[in-house]
Amino acid sequence: MELPTEISPELIEMGITWGLRIISALTILIIGIVIGKWAAKRISNIKKLDSTLQIFLGKLAKYAIVLMSAITVIGLFGIPMASLLTVLGAAGLAIGLALQRTLSNIAAGVMILILRPFSVGDYIEFGSTGGKVHSLGLFGTELNTPDNKFVFAPNSQVWGTELINYTRNKQRRQDITVGVSYDTDLNKAFKTIESVLKKEKRLIETKDKEPIVAVEAMADSSVNIKVRIWTKTDDFFVVQWDLLKAFKEALDKDGISIPFPTRTLEISNPEVLTGTKSKAA
Repeated sequence: MELPTEISPELIEMGITWGLRIISALTILIIGIVIGKWAAKRISNIKKLDSTLQIFLGKLAKYAIVLMSAITVIGLFGIPMASLLTVLGAAGLAIGLALQRTLSNIAAGVMILILRPFSVGDYIEFGSTGGKVHSLGLFGTELNTPDNKFVFAPNSQVWGTELINYTRNKQRRQDITVGVSYDTDLNKAFKTIESVLKKEKRLIETKDKEPIVAVEAMADSSVNIKVRIWTKTDDFFVVQWDLLKAFKEALDKDGISIPFPTRTLEISNPEVLTGTKSKAA
């Protein structure tokens, strides 16, 4: 059998054409990967973003650039983009229906990462769940409760309800209620409480955040005095506990009583209580 000694011009032209396409495809993919890595690195160097958001946005930019490069390469080989997009759309719809809850967690995770209602280390509360944020990702948020229990909450639950962030603001206001008896000289009680506040160095006393001492309500068994103060968020509970102790000691020292609820029992028929009956005359 004799081998052909000449290659047809059509075969040479086809080889050149496909060779150029393959070289172009590899070049586009390599350039896309390089640009993707560069974009991810640039995003990770943005100091205004925390580490979690840097990693997420960096990977998102990298994969988006690589995906665009891949779509461009597919177009080079003459594959109809309309047909490809139709197939990808149908596959995406089927996957989306099968993973509806998972995708909702991803969508909620993206919104949390972009809008950032909380960061790692913040103490948050949503629904009946509260704790210090340990980590946050695309699928769920990890918390540690005050008694050191681990909580994994799906992002859709975190995002889908009202969320309270207790540590985002650096200063917090708190109200402490002190009850005194009705026969107390209120001016004297005010001076006693104010003297305790003057000794507390951890209070914030700016023009709009000065301590306030005022009558809150006349309750059933006491006159309630409200003490409104501002502290650093980190000092919130420690200052509260220390002031409650100091208020009690100062009021006792000045002879001001802190009442407790009392009940008056009126017996309309004492014979029932003693077990005797009156004898008819």
